[in-house]
Amino acid sequence: MQPQRNEPGIYTLILSLPGAQKIAVGSMGVIDFAGGYYSYTGSARGSGGLKRIDRHIRVSESINTTRRWHIDYLLPHTSFLEVFITKTSLDLECCIAKTMEKRLAAVPGFGCTDCRCISHLHYSRDLGEMRAAAAAAHHAARI
Repeated sequence: MQPQRNEPGIYTLILSLPGAQKIAVGSMGVIDFAGGYYSYTGSARGSGGLKRIDRHIRVSESINTTRRWHIDYLLPHTSFLEVFITKTSLDLECCIAKTMEKRLAAVPGFGCTDCRCISHLHYSRDLGEMRAAAAAAHHAARI
């Protein structure tokens, strides 16, 4: 059963970038993104809960939006494919991101300015591998 959007949780967005692009990402500067699939792991444990996912989807559909987080700079260049959700009030964001990192390439410094992770954005050329990594990371966090 899907969690209600006002419930807290950790999410991993699966995104498709159709081709290589140079994208300015706030204070990180311009980053060379390869075409392929990206997963972004974030936390939605505040008062709005998983409604943050809806915001990310809206940002991915518009280039005219306020940019608060690193992911807001990448989203307008990608297509949203799916989201993996772990309903929890526990701080599992970094745990999930670190598990993803074991299987996928990391984009250093992306989405992790408030922690010690290498990244919360991961890359793969293979959608199946991306989905499997996200599913495994969320499953392992629930145990």
